[in-house]
Amino acid sequence: MKYVKFKMMIILCFLLLFASQAPAWHDHTHLAVCKAAGFDMWYHCAGPDIAKIKAGNVEAYNHWFNNSAEASVTPQMVFDQVDRYNKRSKIFDTEGHLLGAIIASLRAYEKDLRAGKYAMYHLVYCAHYIGDLSMPLHNIAYDDFNREHHDANDGIVENTILNETEKISKHIYPITLSNKDFEADLAREIARIANLSRMLGYKLRAEKRDMTKQEAYMQFKHSASLLKAVLQHYNIPASAKEAVN
Repeated sequence: MKYVKFKMMIILCFLLLFASQAPAWHDHTHLAVCKAAGFDMWYHCAGPDIAKIKAGNVEAYNHWFNNSAEASVTPQMVFDQVDRYNKRSKIFDTEGHLLGAIIASLRAYEKDLRAGKYAMYHLVYCAHYIGDLSMPLHNIAYDDFNREHHDANDGIVENTILNETEKISKHIYPITLSNKDFEADLAREIARIANLSRMLGYKLRAEKRDMTKQEAYMQFKHSASLLKAVLQHYNIPASAKEAVN
């Protein structure tokens, strides 16, 4: 009996050690980032979080990268995560693979296009992952600080952002993704934004505080700018509102 209890305690500790991370930006925040970038299917951009209800960690691990080593993110690190897309391994992939999921979802989009299939939902997934990329607490270790502050930071502007997308769009900046070296350019930009996000995460942790609304909007601009560049690469038409602007 003692052996059974001991074994159960070991299993419980193991599960707690590798527990899944909390969600990232809340729904309206994801919708607003996609809308600001001019994605015509912005209204679907919270969908990948909904998918986690049934897909569980197969999808959840695509949404974060717990950079426990606090390593500077490189383009090679991005590519190293691509093959983990839509996979889960609580033993061998404890940190998640958000960075690689962005490129992998675009490869899935291109594959379905070549096969003559409807491929736009892959872009929705990609847009969501690009949104997660700017969330500071999805780019650092999921430690006590992260757990305690995660939900508050996820929803820092949730109540107002969908009606204030201009606060994101006015800060969008050009990102060049060449046709010749598209994935290399994309990996470079993913690494750049991941590093900006993790540095803010470290700052928040050191100061034991949540993001300010201004800091959040400055993060959103990186996601919106990268998403807009991806949409332009694939010649995806901007939404009517974006076209007018």
